Amino acid sequence: MIRSFVNGAPGDQVSILDRGLQFGDGLFETIAVVDNKPCLWEYHVQRMQADCGRLGIAAPDAGLLEQEARTLIADEQVAVLKITVTRGASERGYKPATDVAPTRILALFPWNGPCSDPLKVSISSQRLGHQPGLAGIKHLNRLEQVLARVECPEDVDDALMLNQQGQVIEGIASNLLLQRDQQLFTPSLHCCGVEGVVKRLILEMAKDQGMAIRSGAFTLDEILRSEAMYLTSSLAGIRYVSRIKGHDWRPAAEFHPLLKQAAAQVFN
Repeated sequence: MIRSFVNGAPGDQVSILDRGLQFGDGLFETIAVVDNKPCLWEYHVQRMQADCGRLGIAAPDAGLLEQEARTLIADEQVAVLKITVTRGASERGYKPATDVAPTRILALFPWNGPCSDPLKVSISSQRLGHQPGLAGIKHLNRLEQVLARVECPEDVDDALMLNQQGQVIEGIASNLLLQRDQQLFTPSLHCCGVEGVVKRLILEMAKDQGMAIRSGAFTLDEILRSEAMYLTSSLAGIRYVSRIKGHDWRPAAEFHPLLKQAAAQVFN
């Protein structure tokens, strides 16, 4: 059963004039709930506040969000908490009214909990658009990911998505890390893609240990020369890629020690 709050009150309906519905004018966070607590909570709230700032949307108060989240979670041990913030309701037209108030939605969904099984992935034919002004933001415009998931073969868990230049960027709902000679790499997201909270955790841990994770542009051929690949997200955690459909690639390295350490923290 799904439980939800809309602007702090129990409910599951918004106005037909809401700009999130009309234009995808908003953003969202998907948060794992494990052992009755929202995982990586501070990371999610900080990203939401930063992304609201970039979009010019008034960010929800962090204390209020936590209070509502705790009330919604109640005694649920394992679940998915989704927080959506839109610019609010306004009349037809792209330009919002100056006095529009943001809409805040919290919803709790059933979930089976974390899984550490290796992933089989494919390569999506859906390309990510060049959008440097929106790069990194987990905004509501997810049609590229919807189309990629629709075409995704039934026998794979995820798909790698490329940009218009043929560079591999991320999974459908995950960030990508590559391993070669014990060095970790990750695609640059300066023109498209979402900066995930698990990726941030990994980057911070690497910095604390004096380890550099290099960001750059990687073609599919370069990706296939990696010794190991990992997909990361708030629900997947850190998952080892075991196969790429349609390509003769297999991992040739053990799970990276840093990523083992990070994986142990994602759901704590």
